[in-house]
Amino acid sequence: MAQVTKDTMIGELLQMDMNIAQILFQCGMHCPGCPSARFETLEEAAMVHGFDAELLVAKINAFLDAKNA
Repeated sequence: MAQVTKDTMIGELLQMDMNIAQILFQCGMHCPGCPSARFETLEEAAMVHGFDAELLVAKINAFLDAKNA
């Protein structure tokens, strides 16, 4: 089962599951639409948007866990 960390690249996240984009959008992060964001880590993107990276990691992992349950 795939798990993300704050060091996971945005591009990797979207390759895992494009529905993760909705989680990013809900947090005010429009990273999926930004070409350079694919090469940013989740922590870097969260920092730029003033969002807690650990909370974002938890949300994404909970989504992936529920999907794979």
